[in-house]
Amino acid sequence: MQTNHRVVVGDAGDLPLDSDAVELVVTSPPYPMIEMWDETFAGQDPRIGTALEAGDGQRAFDLMHELLADAWGEIARVLVPGGIAAVNVGDATRTVGGEFRSYPNHARILAALEAAGLDPLPDVLWRKPTNSAAKFMGSGMLPPNAYVTLEHEFVLLARKPGMRSPDSERRHQSAYFWEERNEWFSDVWAFRGERQAVETGPRERTGAFPFELPYRVINMYSVHGDTVLDPFLGTATTTLAAMASARSSIGVEIDPALATQFDPSAAGIVEVGTRRSEERLRAHEQFVAERDEEPGYDATHYDTKVVTKQERDIRLPTVESVTARPDGWQVEHDYLQD
Repeated sequence: MQTNHRVVVGDAGDLPLDSDAVELVVTSPPYPMIEMWDETFAGQDPRIGTALEAGDGQRAFDLMHELLADAWGEIARVLVPGGIAAVNVGDATRTVGGEFRSYPNHARILAALEAAGLDPLPDVLWRKPTNSAAKFMGSGMLPPNAYVTLEHEFVLLARKPGMRSPDSERRHQSAYFWEERNEWFSDVWAFRGERQAVETGPRERTGAFPFELPYRVINMYSVHGDTVLDPFLGTATTTLAAMASARSSIGVEIDPALATQFDPSAAGIVEVGTRRSEERLRAHEQFVAERDEEPGYDATHYDTKVVTKQERDIRLPTVESVTARPDGWQVEHDYLQD
């Protein structure tokens, strides 16, 4: 099995793709009203910098989301009918003009996705555990002027109207285990970035998220051989997760420096892709061993039991090699052997 991966310099608001070109979008845009992104937003619209300097946080917030608006329309255009968009974003808290307030990015983007013609689906609250002792903001232990600390982000999900019907063999090979389904399709996720070792390049000024986040979404909402798009590529974590999952990918990045520095081999994708499949199989075997009642079905390709008929033909992909091509990379895959 082969997958193909491209990284192109371009604007998320004007994607260099045909309509109905990708089955899944997984992305994390710049977060409006997070200070590390001020220069990026103001560089594209000087009115944003003027608003911030004047202490007008609401106007800056509105203008930042206006900049992102074209991207949501483009995502709707390039998705196939029934395709899914998954957008990781966090809200912002900030003092501007002497006033502290929350800026609800997730609400603005969800509304924009719907306005672009996508149907909202139940979203995921990604809770990021923290060891910080200073978890409060405001007046400390004295009421009434303290503020809740933001320790979560959102994975917003929306579908382009229509229904996908991948061929049956690919669907069954791309199955997830019963216990994975129970964890992945919960509306609250809690994990740190323990698998971020596969990321490369500068961490500043990128929408980087941990490998586990796009890896889950890709395995939940696509099948082997599908194409995954990230229109705000950053450090290319989505591309790496697509490679590990035996999906093709397209990454669009407005910053040429980020777009040209990505190297999947240097990121260790051969080892990471295979190791993640091994982890999944070992975790499932442990689940079976610890389950009070033995599952009732035999897996076709692995010496293990599974809970449902739909899991029987599951095949976990490996990454065998990565070959550079003029337009990106070609990845050779096999399936994990028991």
